[in-house]
Amino acid sequence: MFVRLSGLSFSYTDSVSTLSGVTLTLATGWTGVVGPNGTGKTTLLRLIAGELEPAAGHINLDPPRGVIRACAQTVEAMTHEIAAFARATDGIARRIHGELRLDAATLTRWPTLSPGERKRWQVGAALGAEPAVLMLDEPTDHLDVEARELLIAGLERFRGVGIIVSHDRALLDRITSYTVRVHDGSARIWRGGYSDAKCAWEAEERAHYAEYERLKQQRENLARRLADKRRLAMSAEAQANAGTRKRMKFRGDHDATSALAKGKAEMASRRISRDAAVLRASVDRVSEKLGEYKFRKAKGRSIFVAYTPAPVAKVFTLDEAAICAGDLRLLEDLHLAVLRDAKIRVAGPNGIGKSTLLAAMLRGAHIAPERILCLPQELTVRDGIAMLDAVRDLNPDERGRVLTLVAALGVDPDRLLESAAPSPGEARKLAMAYGLGRQVWAMVLDEPTNHLDMPAIERLEEALAEYPGAMVIVTHDDALARRCTSIEWRLNAGRVEVRSSS
Repeated sequence: MFVRLSGLSFSYTDSVSTLSGVTLTLATGWTGVVGPNGTGKTTLLRLIAGELEPAAGHINLDPPRGVIRACAQTVEAMTHEIAAFARATDGIARRIHGELRLDAATLTRWPTLSPGERKRWQVGAALGAEPAVLMLDEPTDHLDVEARELLIAGLERFRGVGIIVSHDRALLDRITSYTVRVHDGSARIWRGGYSDAKCAWEAEERAHYAEYERLKQQRENLARRLADKRRLAMSAEAQANAGTRKRMKFRGDHDATSALAKGKAEMASRRISRDAAVLRASVDRVSEKLGEYKFRKAKGRSIFVAYTPAPVAKVFTLDEAAICAGDLRLLEDLHLAVLRDAKIRVAGPNGIGKSTLLAAMLRGAHIAPERILCLPQELTVRDGIAMLDAVRDLNPDERGRVLTLVAALGVDPDRLLESAAPSPGEARKLAMAYGLGRQVWAMVLDEPTNHLDMPAIERLEEALAEYPGAMVIVTHDDALARRCTSIEWRLNAGRVEVRSSS
């Protein structure tokens, strides 16, 4: 089985091409698709699914009439496919029901099912169709550890062509054998999971930059030689002119001698001019090659150089006999403190009380609210507009730091400031840049990587790792947590266990 894309191009408008000349072969097994937001990852999946018609090129499937199933990022409504799969009693359906722990009786309360339960039903129904091609868009978003493991185990048993768009680095490294990087209107396939593929393209980019530096040095050397030749040419011409004037003063000069000297001077001048022309052509060729190289601007100095820590040793304390959600007691016997430089991950399954714990902790703050960045799992449109207005009102220094971070996270600051309302991804990046750039004393972050693409997550990870204040974070991104936190609050059986995460 395979999916072959040949010279594929697509554009939503006549002026800007989303994808151009994409040629790939996707074989049996899982292939990850990564790249910044808006580069065409979802467009690529829709082209393969037949939802969009390419402007050029074609797509071949083997088998030609193989079943294709695509699972969108969110699962709101219970689809006909899910309902049919739940009723199915054949061997394949029963096996998948068991592997993903799916109970058809739970569909009667679909609106109350967790995102993890809905996602398992969505993917289970797709697997039950035994597709030749299965495409998934962010399948592990909002899943706890148990739901994530069940889902991944089901995906590992799939034997067709699997294509997965995800910012979950651990998932990509675990199940994918190839990685497609969608970048600057093109898509290129790399061998290996995300981490191995990233190492490969970064090594290629380093070699690319080294060649650029070599060409720069070559151009400088050629330019110096060209300047020397030009000076020689000017000197030779001046000497020839001076010799002619000198010979004209003496009537005893023979015409033959004068002509010979003049001929030698002219030959030397022409030779030097030819050498200069060759060098000029070489300089032009190297300059043309240099013009083909494009590089992103390197990150500047730390934005935390002048950071002033909180004036209190503990920025949050929580001493409660219990915290509840309505009449339900979620956690008991809580005695917790967050030091001004602590880096804490809050972990536990969905529904155990992580967000409730964060809310209770914020009520025990010992610093002013304006020195705390609190980022919920989702931001409303109104939240995004308010954040944009707040950035516009900052003093020039703070606004500069915030917008520098916004740019580092992959958003054009000028376009953002001119917009009426940021997109969900832009609002999330803006909120985190707002806190980091203003150098708040504490950050409380609930799934900060939601709606972010892979490059933005990696840049955010760098910024959070450098942040010197207190940070309490709920995240399913294990790589980010390992790098940015040193303490874990593990919620288990109504208690909070404090342990080192190093």
